[in-house]
Amino acid sequence: METIYINRDNLADWQGKADACVMALGFFDGLHYGHREVIKTGLRIAKEKGVQLAVMSFFPHPKSVLSNGEKQIDYLIPLSVKEKILRGLGIDTFYIVEFTREFAALSPEQYVNDYLVNLGVIHAVAGFDFTYGSRGIGNLERLKIDSGGIIDATKVEKVACRGEKISSTSIRERLACGKVEELPDFLGCCYEVEGMWDGQTFKLNPYYTLPAPGKYAVTINLGNLSMLTEAMVEEKSLIPVSELPPFLLGALSIVWHQRISEEAPSSRPILKVGGLTR
Repeated sequence: METIYINRDNLADWQGKADACVMALGFFDGLHYGHREVIKTGLRIAKEKGVQLAVMSFFPHPKSVLSNGEKQIDYLIPLSVKEKILRGLGIDTFYIVEFTREFAALSPEQYVNDYLVNLGVIHAVAGFDFTYGSRGIGNLERLKIDSGGIIDATKVEKVACRGEKISSTSIRERLACGKVEELPDFLGCCYEVEGMWDGQTFKLNPYYTLPAPGKYAVTINLGNLSMLTEAMVEEKSLIPVSELPPFLLGALSIVWHQRISEEAPSSRPILKVGGLTR
């Protein structure tokens, strides 16, 4: 998979290099079941048409840009993890478009011409609520018209869990309430974050979100080691870790299974190691 960062300065260069493709469109934060249905649909259509499948996402989050940074967005995964997952799903090209106020001000027709038609798109796939162009007035129903009849479009209907739309927002809401045990029904797996452990402090990598304060059952992964543990979250930080073997330092990940208690720690909390396996 080739990852291409696009902005106004290099757009023309990439337009000149683009081949015919089917394009899956969306922000794809978390790559949950709804996102995967869009990509699966795109893969099927690309195979039928004998062309490659591209995914177009945007960064930073549109809500952050359009609010002039006043609205904080709790990202679920960083771009590097999004890229890794997409590679595993069989995507050929991953476009990451720089989202700016100027980009947001494009008319629907200009967006479709510059970022779809001129990037070789012959068919676009997106969720039922995907919009584009200034004030989000463009949608899949008008995309063929906006492209001058060049691009066909497929709308993927709502993917739901127990009647609720699966979305990045619904996942963030569960994290904010500490309901991590419900996330596999939305993500297809437990929520996982990455960071650095220096023996004293766990530093969460950017563009992840910690769940609500409380005590959780988690798994720590470091290299080929896997530890069943209990962890305390306080405010927006994972509290200092103790009782870890001294050689366990560096990059690690934490998989969140279930909140055990909502109680805030009364003393310096620890992350208790429950098991260590190789």
